[in-house]
Amino acid sequence: MISLCKFLTERHYELLSLADDNQQAINDYTLRGKVYIYEEQGQTIGIVVGLLTRPNTLELVNLAVDPQFQNKGIGRQLIEHIITVGKELDCHTITVGTGNSGIGQLKLYQQAGFRMKSIDIDYFIKYYKDPIFENGIQCKDMVRLELEI
Repeated sequence: MISLCKFLTERHYELLSLADDNQQAINDYTLRGKVYIYEEQGQTIGIVVGLLTRPNTLELVNLAVDPQFQNKGIGRQLIEHIITVGKELDCHTITVGTGNSGIGQLKLYQQAGFRMKSIDIDYFIKYYKDPIFENGIQCKDMVRLELEI
């Protein structure tokens, strides 16, 4: 079940940190955006944050699922929820940015209909203190994707 999160707990921050280890950024976008949680049997196992960034555009700024529950369609359900929220807000576009090394994330977003729009070269080198590695690749660039709704 997906619901609006009224206040963030330690568990929520734990999940958000799976997708973004920049605590300052997490604090900023969770204050400005809407946080939705996915729960099963009273346990929070997924989280997504949507943020209006410009007229008629909703950005999916964080999506995370507990590793024990990944590959079960929960991420896809959270994406579909953000798309529904975007439609309710009369948005025309949903955007998302993810690292160049996030092969699974790039696959998930493209399977949901997102298309690559642009690349922010060296984004993760400029804005993150420590190097990030995923899938044996250094995460350097932010790949921006969009979905027209």
